[in-house]
Formats: sequence, structure tokens, C-alpha cells
Amino acid sequence: MERWFFTLNSYDFKGKRLEDIQAKILVADDDNMVRTTISKILEMFGYEVTTVSDGKYVADIIDDSFDVILLDIDMPGMDGFETIAALNGCEHDIPVIFLTGAGSMDYAVKAINLGAYDFLTKPIEDLDIFNVKIRRAIEKRIFIRREYHYKRELEDDVRAKAAELEETNKLLLTYSHSLENATVQLMSSLQNAMEEKDFYTAGHTMRVTEYAVLLGIAMNISEQDMVILRRAAQFHDIGKLVIDLSCIQKPGKLTDEEWVLIRKHPVIGANIIKPLGFMEKEQFIIRHHHERMDGKGYPDGLTGDKLDQLTRILMVVDSYDAMTSKRNYRKNMNMNQAVIELNNCAGTQFDKECVVAFSEAIVDFTATGDAFFREYLDNYKKLS
Repeated sequence: MERWFFTLNSYDFKGKRLEDIQAKILVADDDNMVRTTISKILEMFGYEVTTVSDGKYVADIIDDSFDVILLDIDMPGMDGFETIAALNGCEHDIPVIFLTGAGSMDYAVKAINLGAYDFLTKPIEDLDIFNVKIRRAIEKRIFIRREYHYKRELEDDVRAKAAELEETNKLLLTYSHSLENATVQLMSSLQNAMEEKDFYTAGHTMRVTEYAVLLGIAMNISEQDMVILRRAAQFHDIGKLVIDLSCIQKPGKLTDEEWVLIRKHPVIGANIIKPLGFMEKEQFIIRHHHERMDGKGYPDGLTGDKLDQLTRILMVVDSYDAMTSKRNYRKNMNMNQAVIELNNCAGTQFDKECVVAFSEAIVDFTATGDAFFREYLDNYKKLS
């Protein structure tokens, strides 16, 4: 007789080719003669056979090495129905063929409803039909194993692709951060060069950035918001790059026409930042850092309810530095005078909460002049 082997070109858990593994069948029947007869028939067809006399032994020895289970219905202890119910909970997905006596078709229907693959009547009279049913059950098992191995290989492939994609994303993120940093450094260099040309504005951006960090920490803003605030402070006056600032250096106060020119810098600065997608929130802050809580500021006359916390913070610290910085047409204020002025304007020009927090924080503050460096914020937090 022909020996029946797997035809699946794959590997089992021990590294053997499944096509080289002999089909393994478990026979469970309480009748010793039936077990012996069926066992010899199966061995004659080339199968490896294991026999047990009770359903409970099936549950004890079953594992994924078996390919088909022949299960008698009427057995003492644990009958066929109880046994298949137990097998269903094991999730081995091994086809079960029920053995039933003549005239017990109701049992066979019940077995099929419980998940049995097929059934055979006893005694076995047609060996060819018997072997065909066994082969079909083995083919079913081959399909199950093929599906399992395919899913496992697919999962492995998906995991490998996911890991590869994650690594690619890391590289892209690193590149993106590098590009952002390069852009920020270039803009910072241009702005610093602009400030150094004017004695009165030199160091303004650095001081405003330090004050912004100081007030941001005092108001307990999030780390993400701190990054946005620090960058907005660093570039809040970048619009002055394309404006003739010679009027600031002249003696005396500015004319109305000169004020109109100077007041364009927030809009110009926001437009310079606009193409940089990673600075969308900073763009809003830069545009509106000269607004007022009462809506009398510029460029859009927004009231306080339209201004976010970060913009309100920059409004306060920018004005404080302007008040305490030298101008050729006025004397600068000292810290106490500027704080009093901020409080006098709280609620109309400035946010009250920001003014109160800044008034307390500025007392013990010492400028370091390194607010543009990445380590500044970490070091400042440690000292706070």
C-alpha cells in the first residue's frame, strides 16, 4: 500500500521538512478489537498510529504532532462529545473523524455540529472509502498548517518591515531636526548681525529670550510650549531685517511716518517665518507680540481673549526690556521702575497674571547671555 506523507514544502518547529514527516493519527475507542483492527488498517496504509481507550487519554496526550483523530462516540468515562468539546478548547485545529455504529446518524449530525470534520460507520467495510476520508482529513490538516506557517512568516515579515520603517523614520526625523536647527541657526546669525549694527538694540533678543524662559518657568508652562516660546522670543524681531532702522539711531523721537514703518516688523517677521512649517505657532506669537489686552495694539488690534498665553508672556518681557534699555531719545528705567510701569498697565496693555508672575521672578534673576544655546533651558530648570 502507498504510504501517505505531507506534501507541504515547509518546516515544522524542529526544522524538519513537513513533506518528509509521516502522518500521525490518534485512535480513541474503548473496544480493544476495534482499536487493533483500525490501527492495523492505518499502518497498512503507511500511517503512524497511537491508540487510547478513553476520551480522557486523548486530552492528556494530544499535541500538534498529530494530524487526524479518530474518535468513538460511546466510551466510558469521557465520551466522544465531551472529548471533542475539550479538544475545541485546546486550539490544536486537528481534524476529528467520529466513529459511529450503524443506525446512529443522529450522533453523527451532532458530532458534525460540534466541529467534527467527518464521520465513519463501524464496522469498516470499504477500505478505499475509509482511506479517502483519512486522506481528506490529512489534507485539511496540511491546509491548516500551511495557513499557520504563512501567517507566522507574514507576521515576521511585517515585524521586519515595521522595524525597517521605524529606523527610516528615525533617520528622517533626525534629518528634519538637523534641518530645523540649521534654519534656526542661520536666522539667528542674521538677526544677531542686524542687532550688532545698532548700539541700542544690541543684545535685545538675547535678553527677551532669557526673560521669556524665566516667565515661562514661573507660570509652569509645558516643556513643549517652552520650546515654542523660546524660539518665538528668539525671532520676534526678525521682521526688522528688511526694514530701514536708521530712524532708531537718530536723535529725538520718531515721526509718525517712522512709527508706521517700525510697526510693520511683526507682520513682516510672521511672513518670513510662514514658509517654515515647523514654526506655525511661533508665527502667531511673532505677529502679535505688540498687541494689547484692550485691543489697542498692532498690527491687528486683537483683544486679550484672542491672544494665547505664550503671546501674552512675550508682550510683557519684550516691553520690559524696551523700558530698561537705553534709547537716544529717552533715559532707560531701572528694574523697579519698569516693574511698577508693568503693573500700572496690567489689564489694559498686559495680562495681569503674567505681570504678577514676572514681577516676582525678575527680582532674583541674573542674565547669562546664553539663552540661544540648547543647554540653557535644562541648566536653568536645575537652578530654579
